[in-house]
Amino acid sequence: MRIIAGTLKGRTLASPTWDGLRPTSDRLRETLFNVLGAEVDGARVLDVCSGTGAVAIEAVSRGAIGATCLDADARAVALIRANAAQCGVENRCMIVRGEAPRALTSAALGGPFEVIVLDPPYAAPWIDEAVAAAAALVAPGGRVVLEHAAKRTPPEVPGLRLERTRRAGDSALTTYRAPAAGERRAEQG
Repeated sequence: MRIIAGTLKGRTLASPTWDGLRPTSDRLRETLFNVLGAEVDGARVLDVCSGTGAVAIEAVSRGAIGATCLDADARAVALIRANAAQCGVENRCMIVRGEAPRALTSAALGGPFEVIVLDPPYAAPWIDEAVAAAAALVAPGGRVVLEHAAKRTPPEVPGLRLERTRRAGDSALTTYRAPAAGERRAEQG
């Protein structure tokens, strides 16, 4: 695994040494950041089920002001911490150990975030609940991206507009958009 673009382009990240962690491939991560484009620059990013921290570190490399990594596995948290230190961005990557979706309702995460990326285990029974919880953390006009199995139908989420699903082999990226501040007031009024 390597950082694809930005100030850290070409840096190699450590991979997990245990089974059960499916890091986002470089190719799918490149697609993700092509979708997000300039929205990452200056954004606060939340990387849910962060695994190696590659998405968060890539976001920082591309100009995010900071990234929060959330993962339940202590080994993943240690790996994220090591990868952030190796890239010299440990001061811009906050790491939180917790179970999604419950941790998504925790004040420890902060927020709001302009970009939220969820990469849960493809068979997790709580994916819809996690995306719904992320909707409460996304900034007005912000984006939520769900990586999921291509055969899975992405959930409809109150408070988020499903924009598009892009398939890449067995995986897919579904993007959602939160209403802009004015749109939220109009919906509530």
